[in-house]
Amino acid sequence: MNNLFKNIIDAVKKDIKQLAVLIDPDKMRIENVSSFIAKVNQSIATHIFVGGSEVDDGLTETLVIEIKKYTALPIILFPGDVIQITDKADGILFLSLISGRNPDYLIGKQVEAVSELAKTNLEIIPTGYVLIENGKETAVQRVSETKPIKRSDIQIITDTAKAGELLGMKLIYLEAGSGATHPIEPHIISEVKQLLNIPLIVGGGIRSKAEIESAYKAGADLVVIGTAFEEEESFFNELKNLT
Repeated sequence: MNNLFKNIIDAVKKDIKQLAVLIDPDKMRIENVSSFIAKVNQSIATHIFVGGSEVDDGLTETLVIEIKKYTALPIILFPGDVIQITDKADGILFLSLISGRNPDYLIGKQVEAVSELAKTNLEIIPTGYVLIENGKETAVQRVSETKPIKRSDIQIITDTAKAGELLGMKLIYLEAGSGATHPIEPHIISEVKQLLNIPLIVGGGIRSKAEIESAYKAGADLVVIGTAFEEEESFFNELKNLT
């Protein structure tokens, strides 16, 4: 599958909102994949992201292969480490944790990944990853040993996102973290979106149709849902359509 980034850009130009379902290989049982993906196919989801902060070696590839059996949606890796790279997916968000100051997650892991990526045909999409505080420590915070940006520091959040764009990132991903107690507020999304000339992804803590629509209205081009689906699969019934 080619032109993943181009398709995202085209959707943004047409004001078509996009939705990704994030599946953590460490949480999804293989025997549940077919029924879960059937629900994804019936929803308005446009992408499937696969990845997590802490995933055992080999789990990602096994999961991607299984998902591929049941959907034609693009599968994009959202890796927490180099061991999550697999050429069985369609693309990869080449993440740099630009909100943190740990060199391993700014550039170190990315350097490690180059030789692995060279063995694949994955479409590589440079993505600036901005972690925003959500009221509790997240797996991303613990693994990366970085502090999220405070929600009250709007200037730092917006400047960080814009710096990512100026560094050449193709996407900016505002993240409250897996299991966040509440999503990123609309005014933060709006402030960031106003500064950017590249697509904005928003995820973390979104557990309702109303919260998805609020993120869209504030300026998110692509919303990511993960925990809500894991905890309440009936949520899919709300996602047959969005206004």
